[in-house]
Amino acid sequence: MVDRTWDRRAVGVVRRVRMLETQSLFVLAASLALIGAPASGEEQASGSEKPAEAQPEAPSTGLPSVRGLEWQFHLDASFGAFGFAHSLYTNPKPDQPSGNLGDNWFEGAVKPGLSGTWTASGSWQIYGKISAAGERSFATPPTLIGDSASSFGVDDLYLGWRSGKLLGGLGENALDFTVGRAPYQIGHGFLVWDGTAEGGTRGGYWSNIRRAFAFAAIGRFKAGPHTVEAFWLDRDELPEATTGSRLLGFNYELALGAATTIGATYLRGFAHTDQKPTRDGLNVYNLRVFTAPFSSVPGLSFEAEYAREHNGGLLDATAWSVQGAYEFDAPWKPRLSYRFAFFQGDDPGTSRSEAFDPLFMGFYDWGAWWQGEIAGEYFVSTSNLLSHQVRLHLAPSERLGTGLIFYKFLLDQPAALAAAVGLPVTSSDVATELDWYADWKINAHFTLSLVAAWAHPGTAVTQAFARTQDFWYGLAFLAYVY
Repeated sequence: MVDRTWDRRAVGVVRRVRMLETQSLFVLAASLALIGAPASGEEQASGSEKPAEAQPEAPSTGLPSVRGLEWQFHLDASFGAFGFAHSLYTNPKPDQPSGNLGDNWFEGAVKPGLSGTWTASGSWQIYGKISAAGERSFATPPTLIGDSASSFGVDDLYLGWRSGKLLGGLGENALDFTVGRAPYQIGHGFLVWDGTAEGGTRGGYWSNIRRAFAFAAIGRFKAGPHTVEAFWLDRDELPEATTGSRLLGFNYELALGAATTIGATYLRGFAHTDQKPTRDGLNVYNLRVFTAPFSSVPGLSFEAEYAREHNGGLLDATAWSVQGAYEFDAPWKPRLSYRFAFFQGDDPGTSRSEAFDPLFMGFYDWGAWWQGEIAGEYFVSTSNLLSHQVRLHLAPSERLGTGLIFYKFLLDQPAALAAAVGLPVTSSDVATELDWYADWKINAHFTLSLVAAWAHPGTAVTQAFARTQDFWYGLAFLAYVY
């Protein structure tokens, strides 16, 4: 319905390389060992013999043992099954007409990794991580998902330095710098979260196990409640959909106690002008607040976010959202929330575009910012969209979370969809959707997620695609994290 890229969300339960690719960390470890070792000719200040220092034990991993250096292995793996009782499309495989409006497919992913942190005499630190991700979509998925495809390649590959207790007057880790293939996110993923596009020839459309940007340079200064960041991000895009998208940005956050965070961000966009002309030279201004303002009512919270995009005579667009939620002090911790979100659409009658550019949005919880397990995952994006969301979340136990999410989706500019499909679309009614989800933490490493979803196409979908049947969809997703 709306122009889609292969960008996919990062699943909350899958966040965490080949051994041949760890040379950079080994070189770092060896260098740090030389830095930290005393000179062989060093004499004692007194005539007494210096007590023998305890030598570091050899790590059980078999990696080099260096004083002050800590290693950690990571392993993320997942497998998912997905299916439609009635496909979203007139035909799920236009190149293979069959009349069958059902479809199903599978996705598998694995990402091993190794991270290390070296601490200099209890003060500043050097850290790094390397990981590689492999993923595959198979069992003939719909064309939108990317057909049967697989890929394997480096995800994380970065080094960083943080001040630790070196700048005691400013607080611990007042300065932090990271460079390389690294993840980065702002707030709850309204604009910047996912550094790698997936699906297409890479596979993993839904799983989206990759997070790192192709290149990131991030500087952070934190003093008390104030955090200031400057960054450069180069998106890792699909080979078949390269736009050269990059962002230069500055971010400020103010933490007012543990319950309130206020943020402001400026972004400058760059891209290939023949692929994304409105993104090259784009200016983005973002304001947000997350707060639980009343200590006497700790279950009451609010969120609000606003973004304006401007690029001379090419683009002028806005987006915003507001949410209120209340968690009841009762068994199962019921939490009820309502959110309204607006993402401007293009008015074909004007010379410049008003279509909001969602940039590198991401996923931190069900319903944000891939809105709807049917609509948001497969046929709408956060552009030319208005959405009402009502959500009830329950936690029957520490290991089980479940809930229902209701959506009403509307178009901001029906004429924009009409221009895209070449058919008269006069209605703004896109769809009504109801999702049930459950996350069961089986043990410390395994989590099983289940989804069952129903959506009723609105008049706008009927006018654009001649679809009147309800959509039925389900998924089962098993994730392992070590």
